[in-house]
Amino acid sequence: MSGRIALFRWTPALAALPGFPADHRPHWNQAPGANLLMLRQGEGSREVARARWGLTPAWLTDLSRTPAHARSETLAEQPMFREAFRERRCLVPANGFYEWRGARKRPYWITGEASVLHLAAIWEAYPVGETLYLSLALITQAAADLRRPLLLDDAEQQQWLDPQSSDTTLRGLLIKPPTALRERALAGIVNDPKVDAPECLTPA
Repeated sequence: MSGRIALFRWTPALAALPGFPADHRPHWNQAPGANLLMLRQGEGSREVARARWGLTPAWLTDLSRTPAHARSETLAEQPMFREAFRERRCLVPANGFYEWRGARKRPYWITGEASVLHLAAIWEAYPVGETLYLSLALITQAAADLRRPLLLDDAEQQQWLDPQSSDTTLRGLLIKPPTALRERALAGIVNDPKVDAPECLTPA
């Protein structure tokens, strides 16, 4: 399971999008509960916003029960996710993500061909007093005996964000074959969620 992600390097095109935070800094180790960047469709172009990793519908009262992930197989039917799937889809940019595998739970750094991956996600807004906060959940799919983020290429990103995409098109994205990825075994520095520094990528 992709329980941590990293975005420490981004493209000028991403930084130029409306809403990109001027104070955004690199992160090597973000866990559920962190504020992530998300991309959604704005008026005529994509826009950037910050959202808490843990989907929080407005009706949810127990903030300890905010799901960080949503399974692609049941996303369209589950009451927690189905409206956001229809109406509030987004992307999360990341340089890669981490997996822990084996009996001793060794961490691995997982990346793709592109320097920035785009992870499919859904978002919700939730009010706290007079402030409206954003939240999100990453979409995961089965990959052998693992679960990994649903990664989208350029054309698929357009379909995912397009409010006019048909249900058939969107469901087709949910069952697409997993993307081929690279992996590298790491030392255990990343195991500590409080460490958010380049040392997280120290090879084993």
